Amino acid sequence: MSGTTPSASGLYSDVIRDRWRRPRHRGELPGANAVAEDVNPLCGDRVRMMLAVAPEGRITEARFVGDSCAICTASADVVADLIAGRSRGEAAALDVGEVLAVLQAEIRPTRMRCVTLPLSVLAKALDGSAKR
Repeated sequence: MSGTTPSASGLYSDVIRDRWRRPRHRGELPGANAVAEDVNPLCGDRVRMMLAVAPEGRITEARFVGDSCAICTASADVVADLIAGRSRGEAAALDVGEVLAVLQAEIRPTRMRCVTLPLSVLAKALDGSAKR
């Protein structure tokens, strides 16, 4: 299986299953100085992103916590992975296409909010409207 299409064993790519079962960036980030959280009221996914942003504006570390489906958890993990080392501006420019490319999955339109919730939480953390 290439990991780009649903398999007989489920709807998720190998990447989504791996990032859901073994997220690399899940957990609290003590000392985070950019934090935001949001919920998708339609399905109940909840994600909080925590960033350590250096004084010059580079993201030195990103972590997330939440209660979310496999797609949303995998997306949050990928977002945290992709923004580490980027400037605030570069992180803010991250788009859903980059996340989908890493997830290696065709996401149905009805599930696209599962992919985009971590991106909207990231935007809130970066623009300072975050609540700690």
